[in-house]
Amino acid sequence: MIRNLLTTTAVIAALGGTALAQTPGDVLDTYADIAAANYTDSLTAAQALQTAVAALIQSPSGATLQAARAAWLAARVPYQQSEVFRFGNAIVDDWEGRVNAWPLDEGLIDYVDGAYGGATDQNQLAALNVIANPVFTLSGQEIDATEITPTLLQETLHEADGVEANVATGYHAIEFLLWGQDLNGHGDGAGDRPWTDYAQGADCTGGNCARRAEYLAAATKLLVGDLDWMTTQWADGGAARAALMADERAGLAAILTGMGSLSYGETAGERMRLGLMLNDPEEEHSCFADNTHNDHFYNGVGIRNVYLGSYTRTDGTSVSGPSLSGLVAEIAPTLDVEMRARLADAVLALGRIKTSAEAGFAYDEMLERGNAGGEALIMGGVEGLIAQTRSIERVIAALDLGGIEIEGSDSLDDPSAVFQ
Repeated sequence: MIRNLLTTTAVIAALGGTALAQTPGDVLDTYADIAAANYTDSLTAAQALQTAVAALIQSPSGATLQAARAAWLAARVPYQQSEVFRFGNAIVDDWEGRVNAWPLDEGLIDYVDGAYGGATDQNQLAALNVIANPVFTLSGQEIDATEITPTLLQETLHEADGVEANVATGYHAIEFLLWGQDLNGHGDGAGDRPWTDYAQGADCTGGNCARRAEYLAAATKLLVGDLDWMTTQWADGGAARAALMADERAGLAAILTGMGSLSYGETAGERMRLGLMLNDPEEEHSCFADNTHNDHFYNGVGIRNVYLGSYTRTDGTSVSGPSLSGLVAEIAPTLDVEMRARLADAVLALGRIKTSAEAGFAYDEMLERGNAGGEALIMGGVEGLIAQTRSIERVIAALDLGGIEIEGSDSLDDPSAVFQ
């Protein structure tokens, strides 16, 4: 067990045999408690979104659409912090694609602009528009989609034909249904779906308003159910908590794998550097709502949360306890100071992107080719995340946790491959 490993190697060397003030088991307990609280907050926010969606469907108006959008934005704040539990926890990894998969071929779901195009060799269903087509063919089989249900979305449409871009469920499918396509390119403004896309009778725009409402309700119900399931996995006696606690060495490895992979390959690489290399606003994580600046920022906050062993809940209360920081400080205090500084620097750099976007310089504007200010902001975030990943790797070495694989990205590791 890692407790014995640390006591007999690094701790004896550094502390002359002094017992650890906080054990790896204590650290894992805090981590699991933070996960439980974070997913509970995500569930509560999704339930508020579901209520707002129901109000939109029952009484469509500009006000109810805006309220549903505001609820979606609020729901992203706790969820994005929870992404740090990915990569190291198999239960989370097996589930995550149901709730946060991106990018998506939105033509699968609903009407799109003519410039979007149709089916491609890579995705025959890219412009299916299931909302407008109650019957369609999938892999040679006729599918009855007369009733749009959670089962249809989850078991038939999501990743249909094995194509990852066929995202039919989760936050981003809901985002598209609330905002519609962002047709502004690098210009100002997010998606601008009219509330009348949910209107009844002759006021309906976009066609098939009742089916669009069915889809939105089904997708929101699925999101709530999926988050409820994950919350249960981290509660006392839950499968994710039990798997984490079964082996302290593997548990610490899970924490650091999640921190490093979200920091480096996922956020710095696939979500930030890649979009900048391609100068493509469609590479935004939340491209319909123009909320990508918050997505990146709260990913950074989530990484910091688990290292410091402290999470501030949406109601303002705190969940905290023995931390990885405390463990590292006992065996390599200078490294802990470095790690804390790198985390602070990364959150600060991501915060500059967030502040600029909130002041009117949207993330898709930052991505435009030749926009030096935007490139500097995004690359500041990328470099901050890379620097903290290097410190995470040093923490892994200090804890003698060799063998951890941190997810990479061609955009960082082999940029020429991006254009091949």
